[in-house]
Amino acid sequence: MAEADKKNDIAKAEEVTEKVADVVAEAATETPAVKKAKKGKRQVSRGRAVIRCSYNNTTVNIADPQGNVLGWATSGLMGFKGAKKATPYAATQVVASVSEKVKKYGLKELEVFVRGVGSGREASVRALANNGFDLISIKDITPIPHNGCRAKKPRRV
Repeated sequence: MAEADKKNDIAKAEEVTEKVADVVAEAATETPAVKKAKKGKRQVSRGRAVIRCSYNNTTVNIADPQGNVLGWATSGLMGFKGAKKATPYAATQVVASVSEKVKKYGLKELEVFVRGVGSGREASVRALANNGFDLISIKDITPIPHNGCRAKKPRRV
């Protein structure tokens, strides 16, 4: 009885092996797997540039109108160190780097938002204009305290 079961199991295993071999042979004769076509870069004609100029650094972000960032750079990323990061020259280099990154999207028009009080503010806006972008608007969004923090309680002597 045990030998009959073993023979049946062996016969079933051979059938399965033959079926697997047939499926593999069919797959080999079919056309090769279709490669997915590369998804092209989306084209964005209008965007937003946010320039943040602090006393220590300059950051430039360029995004599409929905706020999805297309490219960014900082003066520290460009290799400037210490006090040189906040210079107007560093700001122009940062804008040049970002504009190279976003050229592949076909960006033409920018709304510019400038934040901060650093020395690279005017230089970075001028550099955006010189790099072939049409500046639609320039807006200063530097945060201004309206009443400041609560004052310390008066000292009692």
